[in-house]
Amino acid sequence: MITSSMVRSESKENKMAKRILAGVVTAMAVAALTGAAYAQDVSVESLPPSVIKTAPTCGDTEVPAATKEIKVTFSKDMMTKQMWSWSIHSPDTFPEIADQNGIKYLPDKRTCVLPVKLAPGKTYVIWINTRRNNAFKDTQGNSAVPYLLVFKTK
Repeated sequence: MITSSMVRSESKENKMAKRILAGVVTAMAVAALTGAAYAQDVSVESLPPSVIKTAPTCGDTEVPAATKEIKVTFSKDMMTKQMWSWSIHSPDTFPEIADQNGIKYLPDKRTCVLPVKLAPGKTYVIWINTRRNNAFKDTQGNSAVPYLLVFKTK
C-alpha cells in the first residue's frame, strides 16, 4: 500500500534527483564550452574571460541619453589590437556608433570603450561577443564568454 507520506518522499527524491541532474548538465555544458574536461584543467589562465563590469550597468533604466561611451571591463587582460566584437541583437536596439575609429581599450588592457550617440527613452541591447562574433579575447586567445548588455535611456 502506498501512503501519502511515501508519495511526498518520492516527490522530494525526484526533486533532489532533478537538482543533481541539472547541476551535472550545467557542469558538462561549462566544460564543453570552455574545453575544460577535467577539474585539473580549470585555472584562471585556461578559462575564458568574462564581463565583470559595464557602464552603463546592465538592467539600468535611467541611463542619461547624453552618455557618450559604453564601457565593458573583463576579468583578464585582453588582446587590444582592434580585438572586439560589439554585436547587434537587432538593428533597432543597437546604438549609433559615434566614431568607428574611437573604439579603444583603456591602458588597463581590460576595459574596451565604444563611443556612442544615444536617444532618449530607448532600450538598447548589445551582445559582447556571440558564438560567431567572438573577437573579444584574452592574451592567451580565449574568447570571452558572451554577455548581453541591456539598458534604457531616460
